[in-house]
Amino acid sequence: MVMDDRGGGGSFVAVRRISQGLERSNNNTCHSAEVVAGSAAWLGRGLSCVCAQRRESDTRPSFDLTPAQEECLQRLQNRIDVAYDSSNAEHQEALRALWYAAFPGEELHGLISEQWKEMGWQGKDPSTDFRGGGFISLENLLYFTRKFPKSFQDLLCKQEGNRAMWEYPFAVAGVNISFMLIQMLDLEAVKPRNIVGATFLKFLSENEAAFDLLYCIAFKLMDNQWLTMHASYMDFNTVMKATRRQLENELLQEDITRLEELPSYSLLSQ
Repeated sequence: MVMDDRGGGGSFVAVRRISQGLERSNNNTCHSAEVVAGSAAWLGRGLSCVCAQRRESDTRPSFDLTPAQEECLQRLQNRIDVAYDSSNAEHQEALRALWYAAFPGEELHGLISEQWKEMGWQGKDPSTDFRGGGFISLENLLYFTRKFPKSFQDLLCKQEGNRAMWEYPFAVAGVNISFMLIQMLDLEAVKPRNIVGATFLKFLSENEAAFDLLYCIAFKLMDNQWLTMHASYMDFNTVMKATRRQLENELLQEDITRLEELPSYSLLSQ
């Protein structure tokens, strides 16, 4: 996972758009792209600081939870604790499902294949990118494909707006969004220690899929911020910070009772 890769080895991917489109067998058109390799050290620093920063001290107060909220939080934390295991048949099948949801009709040659770079993974083995996000980051992507397939394809193929010459890698960005939300909502604490996390648990207690739904909203919002800011690859950090601020502001609006009422939810299309 890129956010943990602060050393000097490995590689990252950047996506450079080319004007011609690539017609896939499912009749979705993706911009063809060149995958460019480079040192992992820069990408690890660039993306990790978005997710790993702590904006408050460890002496933050905790918020009391109802028994129902405690139960929902524990179930979500159990999901967060599951690391991606490349030897686990269920995890392997989930990764295959993601490929065929993204590129229906295009045969996958293997769980380790150069094909994965088309989706924006750092290399030919996407399992190495799940280190910081865990299995839940794959579950988030799968939920996105099933709940909002059109928005998923729009983001994957960069079909909306005036795109930058150097675009963010879709899959790596997705894993970073999962990790950013876990940090923003303080989901690894026994009890939430910020008002945003406490507010989110109210939504979670009413909707078991609230984290997955917020993920979809956050991904679409991030891309919208990207376009609004006329961002390019080096601006990913700044865009993620702006996305986090916007999400926090929306979650704290007094008249919001369901995630579907968040202003940014309207960006999604099924």
